[in-house]
Amino acid sequence: MTPAGTTPVAEARDLQQVYRIGRGLLREPARLHAVGGVSFTLQPGRTLAVVGESGCGKSTLARMVSLVELPTGGSLRLGGTDAAQATPEQRKALRRSVQMVFQNPYASLNPRKKIGAILEAPLEINTALDAAERAAKARAILAKVGLRPEHYDRYPHMFSGGQRQRIAIARALMLEPALVVADEPVSALDVSIQAQVLNLLADLQQELGLAYLFISHDLGVVRHIAHDVMVMYLGLAVEQGDKKTIFARPLHPYTRALLASTPGLVGLATGHPAVPRTVLKGELPSPLAPPAGCVFSTRCPHATERCRAERPVLRLIDTRQVACHEAERLTLPV
Repeated sequence: MTPAGTTPVAEARDLQQVYRIGRGLLREPARLHAVGGVSFTLQPGRTLAVVGESGCGKSTLARMVSLVELPTGGSLRLGGTDAAQATPEQRKALRRSVQMVFQNPYASLNPRKKIGAILEAPLEINTALDAAERAAKARAILAKVGLRPEHYDRYPHMFSGGQRQRIAIARALMLEPALVVADEPVSALDVSIQAQVLNLLADLQQELGLAYLFISHDLGVVRHIAHDVMVMYLGLAVEQGDKKTIFARPLHPYTRALLASTPGLVGLATGHPAVPRTVLKGELPSPLAPPAGCVFSTRCPHATERCRAERPVLRLIDTRQVACHEAERLTLPV
């Protein structure tokens, strides 16, 4: 448990990212709401998993939290500092405190550099450590992620996918961040290797007190590693709360559909024999022209006229937040 009064590692309030898409010289640019207003608080030692289909805004959210992109609306505080209003010096320090682990371990490591040089690069750019100190720290981090000393002088092509992802995790830890943003970090790995990497992330979190923003489409993976879950659809959070609560009793039809589509979680998704399984039909609407009411209304089997006309906002039901007009009617039996 996080001690009371601890400063959140990350705190987002109505976080938005809107892209302007050109449509020719004589037409106004279109506005693409990649993230339409997301809020969350992430404490040290906790993992917030963000789940949803491709195109729901997960990776855009990851880029904003890691300061690859600044939000176009709302606020993002990292370690108590407003990232959008920070000075260049403050923003540089904030970038050190948030590091990323990318999806593809075969593309995220420079094939022309040895592992030691890859790990030392962040230290060379951001610290005043000398060469011997940088090498010592790199070797120590290699050991922490389960690799051997001789790996320091090898090239990325000499490693398996799981070993490369361990190296990517080691690189993310070199600057001792408070928050690691992991964007689909195990989706490119074999299932047996996924478990090893997830266990490593959990061990590092317990040892170092790291917070994770874990982006994934795989609810089986999320069930293993997350403390809290945010389900996104078309740039908006539709259900958000404690993992155990959401997995045991999903209230939003989209959350039920995601759980029902995941092998091994079907029983959780149907919940009760009297509750029919939600099956998704149709395609994800274009973020350039989202539905007028609930963004899920075009694919939801429970949609009403109110759903098609009025956009629901997140509201507290039980111990989680749900953006659904019909959530109480669809509540699963205990």
